[in-house]
Amino acid sequence: MIPFKLAISAEMVFLDLPFVERVQRIHALGFSAEIWSWTDKDIAALAATGADFTSMTGYISGTLTDPDGIRSLLDSARESLGVAAQLNCPSLNLHGTGLGEGGLPVRPVTQTTGRMWLSACKTLEKIARLGEDAGRVFLLENLNTEVDHPGVPFARADETLALIEAVGSPHLKMNLDLYHAQIGEGNLIELIQRAGSAIGEIQVADVPGRQEPGTGEIHYPAIARALHAMGYTGVVGLEGWASGDSELALERFRQAFTL
Repeated sequence: MIPFKLAISAEMVFLDLPFVERVQRIHALGFSAEIWSWTDKDIAALAATGADFTSMTGYISGTLTDPDGIRSLLDSARESLGVAAQLNCPSLNLHGTGLGEGGLPVRPVTQTTGRMWLSACKTLEKIARLGEDAGRVFLLENLNTEVDHPGVPFARADETLALIEAVGSPHLKMNLDLYHAQIGEGNLIELIQRAGSAIGEIQVADVPGRQEPGTGEIHYPAIARALHAMGYTGVVGLEGWASGDSELALERFRQAFTL
């Protein structure tokens, strides 16, 4: 039994194939598909695959806290909602700030001030209203600052959860990435139990290496049982590299979340 909707980031597997063919392969293997930035994709070709898309990046540029960045974030979120409608994609992903080359923040932050928290909350309230008007959900993803994304504000899972609870909208939820959370916080089962109904998606990869379950230290079958016990039936997305053959990596992911 698999009580979750299993999805695969097409950015990280079947790397020898053109992007549309990656999505077709993922779809043929019985998984939903996820994409990052839509600006470099053939959206019509992706829609024509018939694949089920569960999430995509929900902005092109911008930040949560400074006036110019907020305007850019909101404008590009509106554009992204149009693309989400074309793909029938229900969820759009956000981060604490815009990410540039190599996943580094476009404006690194060394200290998050109270004023920044208030500004981020107000910006996310506007984002949630955009989602409500479009019938979509924006997801705020936690990241790790130790390995992959140094300088990103509001990166920890407890920080993203605090913002989501402050906004209090069903159109803003967590993309709880357990790879990032293991590096930054650990204690994953208590974390998912604490987040509860604020979770809009779970993303996974093992640590270290950011590869499929079974390649590192996280015991994902225990995570699967904990999610099932709390009644979670939503998306679990593999956002990790294949340690070898991509099809085998996807099967290992499927087995880790089969109860």
